[in-house]
Amino acid sequence: MTNAAVHMEGQLHAPAHGAVATAAVHAKGQQHPIKLYLVVWGWLFVLSTCSYLVDYFGLHGYLRWSLILLFMVLKAGLIVAVFMHMAWERLALTYAILLPPIAVMVFVTIMVLESEYTHLLRVMFFAVPS
Repeated sequence: MTNAAVHMEGQLHAPAHGAVATAAVHAKGQQHPIKLYLVVWGWLFVLSTCSYLVDYFGLHGYLRWSLILLFMVLKAGLIVAVFMHMAWERLALTYAILLPPIAVMVFVTIMVLESEYTHLLRVMFFAVPS
């Protein structure tokens, strides 16, 4: 066998071992400790209990909706960060996913403020009852 044939034969068998080794290292690098998931499940349970207690104690008005929305956003953030692995993604991907909802919330807030302004004008100038 020539030197080139031995080199080619070695390359034919190497990818199989390399692929297995790469897959084993890749699988090991992707695993997270079970403690992390148990802690997140515990926090999700606590936040769900707090959300239930808001109704149990009979809170009403803005306090009720603020607490429910706060607990909802915290639970969604935990789920996205840990179970959807966003905590380990690149910053650019995180921005690509998080910035559009933040922009929507800003624009909705602007629309709510603007709607109050136009409502006030209707009442003042057109005598439309509230």
